[in-house]
Amino acid sequence: MLVLTRKVAETIQIGEDIVIKVIKTGKGTVRIGIEAPASVRVLRGELAEESAPAPVIPAVIGPVLRAVSDQYPHVA
Repeated sequence: MLVLTRKVAETIQIGEDIVIKVIKTGKGTVRIGIEAPASVRVLRGELAEESAPAPVIPAVIGPVLRAVSDQYPHVA
């Protein structure tokens, strides 16, 4: 993760055509503006989590039934 410090009116460029601009800062909040092509879907994190489909993980591997842990995917 890249962590940056920005002041009001400063921007962050992502790729060729996405710009994030700090609009306003306040007590524990920041207002940002995002310019992106219409083909790029921009969602708040909590909405992206709600709309994301649950991963499909096969529970059967060969003839053996195995429990799948989404918290510890390397443990089955």
